[in-house]
Amino acid sequence: MASNGTTPAKKVLVVFGATGKQGGSVVRSVLSDPRSASMFSVRAITRDPSKPSAQALTKLGAECVPADVNDKDSLRAAMTGAYAVFAVTNFWEKLNAELEVQQGKDIADVAKELGVQHLVWSSLLNVTKLSGGKLSKVAHFDSKADVEEYIRKIGIPATFFLPGFYMANIPGQSLNNMQGAYNFALPIPTNSPIPLFDTEADTGKFVKAILLNREKVLGARIYGATDYYTPEEIIADFQAVKPEAGKGGAARQVPEEMFKKILAGKGMPEPIQDEVLENMLVMPQFGYYGGADLKESQSILTEPPTTWKEFVAKTPVWADLK
Repeated sequence: MASNGTTPAKKVLVVFGATGKQGGSVVRSVLSDPRSASMFSVRAITRDPSKPSAQALTKLGAECVPADVNDKDSLRAAMTGAYAVFAVTNFWEKLNAELEVQQGKDIADVAKELGVQHLVWSSLLNVTKLSGGKLSKVAHFDSKADVEEYIRKIGIPATFFLPGFYMANIPGQSLNNMQGAYNFALPIPTNSPIPLFDTEADTGKFVKAILLNREKVLGARIYGATDYYTPEEIIADFQAVKPEAGKGGAARQVPEEMFKKILAGKGMPEPIQDEVLENMLVMPQFGYYGGADLKESQSILTEPPTTWKEFVAKTPVWADLK
């Protein structure tokens, strides 16, 4: 209790991308946990507060506010009075790395101008630097890394959250029913380490822990992943949870050109085909996190991250599989 006998005011947490996978997870996690909900009020940033996904956050207790990440005045209005900010940008919306970097820098500039006490930036490693220039086309990693570098340079109290390989991107994409068997196919060796992450369930677990451990994690990178799984382990766990569906399936290394043809068949232009291919190649060649251990990042969690087996069991697209 405050000295005058009143309950201390909650700190304002601004969450960008509030109706997306990462931002939505942060809003839900903070508001559903009595400890964090007693400390923070959540201002959920979305382009359209009237849409159903935003209304669902309002029902949880968030204040949904419209903002345009391409407009600094709009960002100022969104972040005025904020103690903490979770910021994520979406490269895939416009396929434009320069635009994404500008959006991130503008958020950082406004956060500094307004005296935000804790900026949590959804970041990734700079693959061009990590690979010594060998893999130079993973723009959606490098762009987020550029913003991280800028945030460090201008000196805002910040923590950098690096989400792993989305489990949600596996069903129907790399793990598919091919000729009666579910195979896991990527253009990398079947013993490559992949840091799997249940984005919708677990982003909030990590970001909430970052917010609750501010002094400990300022300036740190927190790696958002459950564990490193190889393609062989991914298919084995799938077969353990869905033995009938998994019968006869295997992990397979697809030739790089074939992988690009598959992406072309999904309508991806060639620069994006190269981007996605190199994004895969970074894992066996340099490490998605440059070989970093996950234990320290997980040590701040109060809830265990979702395992791949748990994800397989709950995924709606596989609900009818035995």
